[in-house]
Amino acid sequence: MDVDYLVSRYMNAAALLPYGLQETFEAVPKGDKAEAEEFRLRAGFLPSILTPSGERTLGSVKVTPRNLYDVLEIATESSLHSAKDSIRGGFVTGFGGHRIGICGTAVMKDGEIDGIRSVSSLTVRIAKEIKECGREAAEKLLEEGAFVSAVVISPPGGGKTTMLRDIVRILSDRGKRVALADERDELAGVRGGVPQMDVGPCTDVLSGCPRDEAVMLLLRTMNPEIIAMDEITAPRDAKALENAFNCGVGLIATAHASDISELYKRSLYRELLSQGIFKKAVVITKTKTGRTSTVVNLSQGGASGALRRGK
Repeated sequence: MDVDYLVSRYMNAAALLPYGLQETFEAVPKGDKAEAEEFRLRAGFLPSILTPSGERTLGSVKVTPRNLYDVLEIATESSLHSAKDSIRGGFVTGFGGHRIGICGTAVMKDGEIDGIRSVSSLTVRIAKEIKECGREAAEKLLEEGAFVSAVVISPPGGGKTTMLRDIVRILSDRGKRVALADERDELAGVRGGVPQMDVGPCTDVLSGCPRDEAVMLLLRTMNPEIIAMDEITAPRDAKALENAFNCGVGLIATAHASDISELYKRSLYRELLSQGIFKKAVVITKTKTGRTSTVVNLSQGGASGALRRGK
């Protein structure tokens, strides 16, 4: 992976930080910038970066509650009220597709989270394109030119979103009409109607909309061959995929699981698999030198090929 590109993505994420914090993160050595995966900001503690080797604190000035508020103000372009639905889900997405996880005191209403106040910590996940990381997987999801529906799995932070984005780009480059349900705006990073990430010339992006509603809207309006979405997390997501499947549309989505057996243990995913909605899985595994991905035929439970993926 090009080091200069990785550093540029790091600096792009650092631009979400207020004065003082931004300078602390900019002072990090180039090699650490290239390896960094997340910024960690906790009120009352030193800021830190997360790399494959672990978390490391930076500087000598502790993060303040005001710093955290300023990050959210920058990320939402001084429009926190307009990001209420996203904040209710525990995150906002800033320019460049960098997702900011939010932790604090939950505000409850009718038994559900209505917002987060007294923010205590933030995690800025650095969005990166790793082009060609999904090439071999994408090729194995095409059989005689037809796309075979698949689920991309890994534990949290394993690279599912990066893999999904690249598979979407490759399929779109091949002329497949892909509709992308990008609820958190981190797959395409759309700003001013233009994706900041390369998701291909034949991809239509619907962002900021709950995944289940987005799937149905895309079905009605965009005549897609394939619908892609990140993170199946709720029964309503699964129901939307079932409806799309019954309309003859190809599907690709991501799910949290360390392997196929774990996927089958979860009722939400097991039901989708039992219906044959997903025919294959792209299983991502972290290694000491990067990540390895394997395409598995779910109908047979066997591996169809071990694929190598760089950092």
